[in-house]
Amino acid sequence: MSSELQKVEPLDAGHFVRVEWEDGSESHYPSVWLRDNCQCPLCFLPSARARRLLFEDLDVNVVVKDVALADRKKISVVWPDEHASEYEAEWLKKRCFSEEARAEIQADLFLPEHQYWGSDLQLPQIPFEEVMYNDESAYEWLCTLKKLGIVLLTGAATSQGELIKLGHRIGFLRLTFYGPTWQVQDKADANNVAYTTGKLCFHTDYPVLQHPPGVQFLHCIKQTAAGGESKVVDGFHVSNKLKKHHPEAFQILSSTAVDYTDVGVDYCGFAVHCKQRIIDLDSRGQAVRINYNNATRDSVFDIPAEKVRPFYAALKEFNDLLNSEEHKFTFKLKPGDIVTFDNWRVLHGRQSYPSGSEVTRHLEGAYADWDVVMSTLRLLRNRVLNRE
Repeated sequence: MSSELQKVEPLDAGHFVRVEWEDGSESHYPSVWLRDNCQCPLCFLPSARARRLLFEDLDVNVVVKDVALADRKKISVVWPDEHASEYEAEWLKKRCFSEEARAEIQADLFLPEHQYWGSDLQLPQIPFEEVMYNDESAYEWLCTLKKLGIVLLTGAATSQGELIKLGHRIGFLRLTFYGPTWQVQDKADANNVAYTTGKLCFHTDYPVLQHPPGVQFLHCIKQTAAGGESKVVDGFHVSNKLKKHHPEAFQILSSTAVDYTDVGVDYCGFAVHCKQRIIDLDSRGQAVRINYNNATRDSVFDIPAEKVRPFYAALKEFNDLLNSEEHKFTFKLKPGDIVTFDNWRVLHGRQSYPSGSEVTRHLEGAYADWDVVMSTLRLLRNRVLNRE
């Protein structure tokens, strides 16, 4: 759609403004939306990119009094109270209400495309130092993380603190009850099953929180010689398979609220309880978050007794798919590796490893929220692509 203006006129007794573009296409803008989004200094604060107009001062039935082309790049509107507004053609074009234009801007803002994978995953690798000091590499990292769900950063120092640096690179880390970062190693009287040498089945971290962390970082500082392999699986890919081949199980897992619990002491004392559906769906029925951690699934279960066995059967179908050879990918972290992954999508686990008199395996972990990661991704994109 061209951003050159050809013609502008009111429609529907002034409740809409019709814009005709130079290429012959057209857009219809509701008058109430135009008035609500007046860009003049009285209605909009440019330094904050925020609306100053109070909603109580907006007439939801407003119509345009007059509309005209200011030039081929701008339209002007006069309202019944003689307030005047101007709208740049490029600004209007970007906010066109057509289905195609709306889909385009949503894709640009939220990058919803997913590349699904199974055991055939080609794990992307980017040097840690490049991500830290090169905007193009950092942009590639975050774009791939959003699309694929997992990226391996290589060559970090084999000491604690690298994740703090990575947190500063994206903005800031997510503080939880286990601290700003946490040490995954065999511990006496472990307050988390991860702090043992045992096998960890596929799980997402922290479904016990109302808003689980969106991104997880695991930095390998020390690796055991035997065992300790990491395994990952694309939860969105598997949930799609479940929906196709076991629709009843999918319906149960996407509609049943499961109780989660985590009680103990770490960064501070905590007693956390939450309800989550194992497969969270958006308004279109697409999976947007997996909330599955068998270790912290509560013995309290707030459903009728007759629905319990069908739930377990549905979860067994899902768990079997997660663990099938075609879906899971296994690898072993080396000291200096940092695996970064989408905690809402990618389930992870590990093989057991031998216990000993001293620590033989040490990972440092941290979380970040998708809001922070996506913010940095957009800022990097603007710099790398010279958008601003």
